[in-house]
Amino acid sequence: MKNISFPEPTVNPITKPFWDEVANHRFTIQQCEDCKEWIFYPRAHCPHCFGSNLAWKKASGKGYLKSWSIVHRAGHPAWQTKAPYVVGVVELEEGPSLLSHILVSSEELTYRMPLHVSYEQIGTYTLPFFKKQEAQS
Repeated sequence: MKNISFPEPTVNPITKPFWDEVANHRFTIQQCEDCKEWIFYPRAHCPHCFGSNLAWKKASGKGYLKSWSIVHRAGHPAWQTKAPYVVGVVELEEGPSLLSHILVSSEELTYRMPLHVSYEQIGTYTLPFFKKQEAQS
């Protein structure tokens, strides 16, 4: 069987700071310096006030599971080797939501499950996936 490589993230001048930080296991997102709203996905202008005064700031890397799907048939041949797997929408503590792999068994999935970022090496890139956040004692 032919070795199929994983698709790479889109890295451009706007997204590069995010991917550089993820490669170093640091989770940063943008915050608008004008209206103070947190922003994800990386962009050139704030979607809240349309300002361009955006700064990269360290984020908690914590959030809650809003929605999920169990993928049995991947959209890209390389991901089929990982199926079945869970993808979900994570609402970050800072406010924005993002789509990511959820490293939790399908039996454990619950709405608003606390999650935290986990860095996984896929091909030549480090990607931010999310795991269940254990209760603190």
